[in-house]
Amino acid sequence: MDPPLAEVAFLVRSDHRVAVLEELADRPADRNDLRAATGASSPTMGRILADFEERRWIVRNGPTYELTAPGEFVADRLREFRDAVRIERTLRDVAQWLPHEIDGFGLELFTDAVVSRPGPGYPYQPVERFAQLLHETERMRGFGMAILKSSNLEAFFERALEDLDCEYVYPPAVFEAVRSWDERTVTEAAARADYTVLLHDDLPLSEWCGVCILDERVSICCYDPETGLLRALVDTESAEMRAWAASLFDRYRAEARPIDAADLTASSEPVS
Repeated sequence: MDPPLAEVAFLVRSDHRVAVLEELADRPADRNDLRAATGASSPTMGRILADFEERRWIVRNGPTYELTAPGEFVADRLREFRDAVRIERTLRDVAQWLPHEIDGFGLELFTDAVVSRPGPGYPYQPVERFAQLLHETERMRGFGMAILKSSNLEAFFERALEDLDCEYVYPPAVFEAVRSWDERTVTEAAARADYTVLLHDDLPLSEWCGVCILDERVSICCYDPETGLLRALVDTESAEMRAWAASLFDRYRAEARPIDAADLTASSEPVS
């Protein structure tokens, strides 16, 4: 086996080794503390500490063990890898519908993720999750595809007519679909100072992806580009994702145009 891979295997094939390394990454500890924290027996702990000392990952200071600089390096990279695998596992079934083609997007932007998907016999989980997020926010900015379900539109425009501060950059066809749901309500909301509607003719992935920046989280709405079906709503509180989404929103906002009277009277199919 390749020597680096052998070292990885040495570490991760033992839950106790991983636990000891992670405990020492948090603070120095003596043998009894490490045994209590990890559940390792005394002989097992002795072998782990000896192996770590041999690799110069730890040093002993009286009864206390602490990580060396190489030990900290290994512990940090192990934690990063575990976090990466955790995020990948969470997103594995929906990753194909995320906006990888948009500049700067990548799974590394996630530090957490809540995935809401339509399920057999119950297709409403993404709709309900978005309604929850909308209820919990005071400000919303976004661009691209929206969740074009009547229940979400009703909840959104109820907030838009009350106290929601919103700016959204729509593809023209998406705004037409939104307007067709309830022309009077949409027109009334669009006249309010705290609901800014902008139109952009060339948003990337505009037919199957939408991004919303909320008070605490960023949500990504994912449609299947071949079938048009809603596949998932993914939301995260990642600061990295927020910075990416805000940068794109600022760019698209600067390129977009405000709606005019023609946009509020164009014909379109009603939303179901």
